[in-house]
Amino acid sequence: MPIIQCHPGDCNKVSIDSIDRPIIAVGASRANGAWELAMHSHRKAQLLYTLEGIISCELEQGVWVVPPQCAVWIPSGLMHSARGTGVNQCYSLFVEPDANLSLPTTCCTLSVSPLLRELLLHAAHFPLLYDEQGPEGKVVNVLLDQLSVARVEDLYLPLPRDSRLRQLTDGMLKDPADKSTLSEWAARIGMSERSLSRTFTHQVGVSVHRWRKQLHVILALQKLSEGTSVQTVALDLGYESASSFVTMFRKAQGKPPARYLSDCANSPEFPIRGFSLTENVA
Repeated sequence: MPIIQCHPGDCNKVSIDSIDRPIIAVGASRANGAWELAMHSHRKAQLLYTLEGIISCELEQGVWVVPPQCAVWIPSGLMHSARGTGVNQCYSLFVEPDANLSLPTTCCTLSVSPLLRELLLHAAHFPLLYDEQGPEGKVVNVLLDQLSVARVEDLYLPLPRDSRLRQLTDGMLKDPADKSTLSEWAARIGMSERSLSRTFTHQVGVSVHRWRKQLHVILALQKLSEGTSVQTVALDLGYESASSFVTMFRKAQGKPPARYLSDCANSPEFPIRGFSLTENVA
């Protein structure tokens, strides 16, 4: 059976959740490489993987970013939205909740090994109702085993629970170049600057300043994957020059942005540096 060629959201049209198999693998294509799915959920858990471009997935508690050679894992029943940029071809695994008890129970970004990638791409050609006792069923079992030992990457942007603080993070997401001070934000959302800073750090685990830098790295990855120049990305994010932006990115990810994306795309074993909550990316 050929890969199902569809918009990622069209998988719902074939009633994936009702298919009685431990894993269903499908491929999805989009001519312009851009797509966006509103909040939804599946009974089955889902793995979203891209060979190129960037996928971001948002849940109530945060945003996960997925560069090439990584995948986002979404446990069963979780409401989530997803967005792809520069993603002409992506793959999804829909996994029964009890298929493997070693799989993650929370949303996370997983590193995809060369073996896991080949198994996933191979399984995307299986019939939806493949023979569980035949060769295809054996491949699925190995796929499940490899999925259960995939390395978790910390490509995650946490979001606060407080509704006033969500106004702040929503504002920064909408206008990442906004250079408003903490005191200006505090006045907008009806909090004192001290309370804003203390509550944000308590709920999110990082300071507002650190969170904003993490946001910039995520947005930069999305824009750069679309072919936007470093200079344009720097200006869009409010930096005075490309060099100041590159300095920030290098501190966060260990490499300048162009080399980082090149290594992600060309080496499946390239280790992805996550956004450590203790790392200085200022």
